[in-house]
Amino acid sequence: MSAIANMHVRGNGLGGGFAAYGIYPEYKDYYAFHLMFTGSNSDAKRSAKQDFDVFLCENFDVVYDEEIPHGDEATVSDPPLVWRYFVAPRKCGDETNLSDDDYVVMKVMHINTKIENAYVFSSGKNMGCFKGVGYPEEIGEYFMLDRLYKAYTWTVHGRFPTNTQAWWGGAHPFSLLDTTVVHNGEISSYGTNRWYLEMYGYACTLQTDTEVIAYAADLLMRRQKLPIELVAKILAPPIWNCIDRMNERERRLFTALRMVYAPLLMNGPFSIIIGQTGKMIGLTDRIRLRPLTAATRGSMFYLSSEEASIRLISPKLDSVWTPNGGEPVVGKLNNMT
Repeated sequence: MSAIANMHVRGNGLGGGFAAYGIYPEYKDYYAFHLMFTGSNSDAKRSAKQDFDVFLCENFDVVYDEEIPHGDEATVSDPPLVWRYFVAPRKCGDETNLSDDDYVVMKVMHINTKIENAYVFSSGKNMGCFKGVGYPEEIGEYFMLDRLYKAYTWTVHGRFPTNTQAWWGGAHPFSLLDTTVVHNGEISSYGTNRWYLEMYGYACTLQTDTEVIAYAADLLMRRQKLPIELVAKILAPPIWNCIDRMNERERRLFTALRMVYAPLLMNGPFSIIIGQTGKMIGLTDRIRLRPLTAATRGSMFYLSSEEASIRLISPKLDSVWTPNGGEPVVGKLNNMT
């Protein structure tokens, strides 16, 4: 939390959040659903939870559930009821043809579009997101992250919303299964990206452009099994005059990518950090209109908008560099035990 607190002035207190990997080893084989239930009062929030619980028990086996531990509600703005469930899919009929992950995605989309005031904001295994309205260090303290959890990968974000409202679901990270995204920038192609993703069953309900990046990563990397090197060239493709100067093999490849995946081009300035099980990926737009710094120290790998936040927690670094625009930088964990 000290690293993100060092970048306090990058946000305005209208959104902060964390993603943590490896925090539920005792339930590592189950999907960890983090839910927020909103409403004008506690009765409305409890009513939303009751509606959700009925749906959940019809579609999943619930191993354990509890309210996510938190501090004094007076320290944050209008907190929802936040609950976690550890579940296993209960498929029937044609649903048995789906993979567990596809089943979970389908149900998450149903919940977020059909059950009023209930939102799944984290749904992976052995990981979880914690987010809300406030500065990230305030959200971290509210959920007592430094006292309750140990993780092998952390990502964190401080929000400065420019054209969307501040609400708990709109804070970063955005998550689907084990993929999480934190994002600095503005995606002007949101409408086109959203319409394309809707054709594949993704419903954007959380009122911000970053949501499409999380769903695009899930579609391309999990469902279509594309390597991150190609995914980067879909989200931040080289411009046409660069493609024209490539050798024939590369020119045909990148022309095909731009034609097939044109609606997934992320137009506008951005730098993103994608978290996945055992992996962390950094990517910027092709001309680096938003900053991203990478660094290593021993076996530790860091990504940040500012070098200062990295050096605050690791003053003596082995290497520090600025990734090229549109080129992914990837850190992989060899051992997650």
